[in-house]
Amino acid sequence: MTETFDGDWLALREPHDAAARSLDLAWQLNDRLPQRPRLLDLGAGSGSLFRFLAPLIARAQVWTFADADPDLLDRALDDTQDWAETMGWAVTAPGRAMLIHADTGTWRIETKRIDLAGGLSQLPLATVDAVLCSALLDIVSTDWIRRFAAILRVPLLACLNVDGRDSFLPPEPMDRIVLSGFRRDQGRDKGFGPALGSRAPSVLLTELAARGFTLRSQTSDWRIPASDMAILEDLVFSHADVARRQLPQRRAAIDAWEERRVDQIGRARLRIHIGHRDILALPNPI
Repeated sequence: MTETFDGDWLALREPHDAAARSLDLAWQLNDRLPQRPRLLDLGAGSGSLFRFLAPLIARAQVWTFADADPDLLDRALDDTQDWAETMGWAVTAPGRAMLIHADTGTWRIETKRIDLAGGLSQLPLATVDAVLCSALLDIVSTDWIRRFAAILRVPLLACLNVDGRDSFLPPEPMDRIVLSGFRRDQGRDKGFGPALGSRAPSVLLTELAARGFTLRSQTSDWRIPASDMAILEDLVFSHADVARRQLPQRRAAIDAWEERRVDQIGRARLRIHIGHRDILALPNPI
């Protein structure tokens, strides 16, 4: 069974995702899209990529949110409706779709429940103009990317792929142990086979280059400031929890690291940098 993600965590990270995403690659994708593009968002989660990219596309568009978790798909529609109404746009829901009547055109959203681990054959790749994903590829395997690359015929924008350039600031020697446990956990099977973790960008680039795609890549790092205590605490707790599971023999040292980092958060002394990479893949004309 493919792992799913907590909707509250996705909401917490959304502003940091939006700040990190490569606008340059998003504009380059937009230049390749037709007048009314059809977009497939893999592992759509709570719909944050739509809320970032749809206003940039700024014309009539059709989206399919694909995810294994029906609760997240419901939340994606609810959160997106709330966001659209906050922007002053009317929202209607005829039939199975949600329509956002934006200033620049009507934006249509449909949802499709697919377990991406075994459901590649269910993806409507023949009827879309581009495929999108965000914070997905680090949990899949090399084999999954190979199978996906073999059937991809349209542009792909893969956002926020972790690349291992993580740091707690100010640094301390114990960070290396905590991060080693965290990276070991990133390679755990999350339903797709052994997960790629920070190797995801290089594997994706290699597989798509071998199939003739034109590839462009830019960093899209999180830079969490000392003022954002909520996500700093979440990151410290999650890193410590994972490290304890992976390195039980270092539990006492990890506990002490967690206490020091939480104290730093309370004194506005901690910042965290999480390295990501956005990748745009464009198929070459036949």
